[in-house]
Amino acid sequence: MNIPAELKYTKDHEWVSIEGDVATVGITDFAQGELGDIVYVEVETVDETLDKDEIFGTVEAVKTVSDLFLPLSGEIIEFNEALEDEPEKVNTDAYGDGWMIKIKISDASEVNGLLSADAYKELIGA
Repeated sequence: MNIPAELKYTKDHEWVSIEGDVATVGITDFAQGELGDIVYVEVETVDETLDKDEIFGTVEAVKTVSDLFLPLSGEIIEFNEALEDEPEKVNTDAYGDGWMIKIKISDASEVNGLLSADAYKELIGA
């Protein structure tokens, strides 16, 4: 199972990469494996400011539809439009081309509440 040490994680199985005041967010390799083949990613919250843990979109797999929860408060400034035509990138490259959104972080202190790679491994029993 791929759990990059340099990323932060949530209990909702999202990963977060932070550069300055911008966070890139996607779902973890574990999450995409649990969901199965992803057929659609919907994010209609671009340019909206949401609070941590609010739903920012959904991911649809063959088996189920799951809500996506914002790991940090802020404005959603970008959606990975490549996922509109190739949602399977989430399955094949969860931490790379399969990223979902970018957030302009509004409360940097919330980063301290995210999980380390080791804490996430413990959460999923890896």
